Amino acid sequence: MKLDGRIAVITGAGSGMGRAMAGEFSANGATVVAVDVRADAAQETVKLLDDGRSVAQTADVSNKADVERVVAETVARFGRLDILCNNAGVLDDYTPADETSDELWNRTLGINLNGPFFFSRAALGPMLAQGKGCIINTASISSFVAGGGGAAYTASKHAVLGLTKQLAFDYGKRGVRANAICPGAIHTGMTDHLMTPEGRNPHVDEAIAGTPAGRWGKPEEIAHMALFLASDEADFIHGSAFTVDGGWLLP
Repeated sequence: MKLDGRIAVITGAGSGMGRAMAGEFSANGATVVAVDVRADAAQETVKLLDDGRSVAQTADVSNKADVERVVAETVARFGRLDILCNNAGVLDDYTPADETSDELWNRTLGINLNGPFFFSRAALGPMLAQGKGCIINTASISSFVAGGGGAAYTASKHAVLGLTKQLAFDYGKRGVRANAICPGAIHTGMTDHLMTPEGRNPHVDEAIAGTPAGRWGKPEEIAHMALFLASDEADFIHGSAFTVDGGWLLP
């Protein structure tokens, strides 16, 4: 599953699953454009990669101008864009609809849904021009069921899965594959607070205890799936959703 010579843009690459994806891709020959809203975090990821190829980019994925700049600068610098991992995301702290403010709704949908749309739309130009490309969206088990987040988060992740399928339908025959990874409970900086006494959620604790894995997942376990989907070994896979959830969704 080598990615030698390929250019990969990874959003949310400053920590957690995005940083793990960056490490996995770099170790297998890709040049990574590590995108994060926090400049220091993106730069730290590139420093950790220490591959002499990869670069950091600062961008708010919900800002169309930021997204288009990152894609344009990537193509200008490297001449192509082979892999896009739309990984950046936020939680909504399990907020139900009647308590969801306009600000929380717009922020969650802006990052979790508009971000993947803006980046995919911008990346399609160079991918279609070169006749080949791969888009990997980080969805969630909340793309299938309720309870993994609040109203905004669940709606955003259902929508990301729909976007993934439509991208595959529209562009698969033109050389661009699109697939989704649907993580379960993964221990990242975004979920750290759920492990504190103040932030613990009984529903989450009970669900994790009841899975076959019986534990939180690791960012690297999501990165392994991303590497496979980005590789030529996954060339026949279009519009699929891969649950990496420790068995959370088992009936």
